[in-house]
Amino acid sequence: MKTSIFAGIACAISLATSTWAADCTPSKWGEGDELGSANLVSPENTIKAAALIKQGKSTPLGIVIDSNTPAFPPRSLSLQVVQPNQQGGQKLTAFGYPGNYNDDLLQTWVGIGSQIDGLGHLGEGGFYYNCADEKEISAITGLTKLGVHNIPPLVGRAVILDMAKHAGKDFLTAGEHFGEEEIKAAAEAQGVSIGKGDIVLFHTGWTENMLEADPTAWVSGEPGISVSGSRYLASLDVMAVGADTWGIEPVPPAPGDGAFYGHVILLKDHGIYILETMNTGPVLADGVNEFMFVLGQARIRGTVQMIINPVALY
Repeated sequence: MKTSIFAGIACAISLATSTWAADCTPSKWGEGDELGSANLVSPENTIKAAALIKQGKSTPLGIVIDSNTPAFPPRSLSLQVVQPNQQGGQKLTAFGYPGNYNDDLLQTWVGIGSQIDGLGHLGEGGFYYNCADEKEISAITGLTKLGVHNIPPLVGRAVILDMAKHAGKDFLTAGEHFGEEEIKAAAEAQGVSIGKGDIVLFHTGWTENMLEADPTAWVSGEPGISVSGSRYLASLDVMAVGADTWGIEPVPPAPGDGAFYGHVILLKDHGIYILETMNTGPVLADGVNEFMFVLGQARIRGTVQMIINPVALY
């Protein structure tokens, strides 16, 4: 699995290292800002998003994960359920009754399954969002800046662009990509607009069709948004960009693009969050492509990413 993933992106490495020169541009939200596009959360935008709730339905955008869920190597997950101090059927009589309980221990990478990429995840030339220097923030005990625990609840209007339908397919295949022109055309065909502070999710059909059918192929490649598409969305001042794929960008990359360079554009250059493996299919199946998005991630200090389950309200 590891070999196949990196073989898929190797063709872009030499190009990426020779084409892009790293630089550092301070954030438009000011020196020291750590929130990036989360600054776009506002009472006004929340009220507007709430007006999209018409049916009173809520749908999870996260997938169920376990120890068998494929992930970008070497990420993995291991869960143990234990019954402390209850060996041999002992009961917890100190409770005042013969009590028994289960607890659980989780050893996992938090960049597995449905996840948010924080602004300290991918950078370039030693820098992350708002000129944060890797030598200063990348402590082994946790990021000293840009930790996911800082992100306030992300609440706003979300749109799903069905790129598979736009291409006339059940699902896009690994390496297929879409950029500014395709995004504009799909939005127009669906009758939706993309505005400042929106959460933009792309449906490719990749996870619905490949995760269970061929998990090795699912994590070895993917369709996704090209660098031009990432630059276009950044120009619209969106809050977050996500997809129903594990990395949102095509593997192998689009010709001329660096591997996962859209992550650099969105995270480092613009402070825009990335949402991976979003379960977009059920929302589209309800005939909905515009809804209220609500995310409150676990707040573990210094984390780079976090497993998430955002909710679509419509």
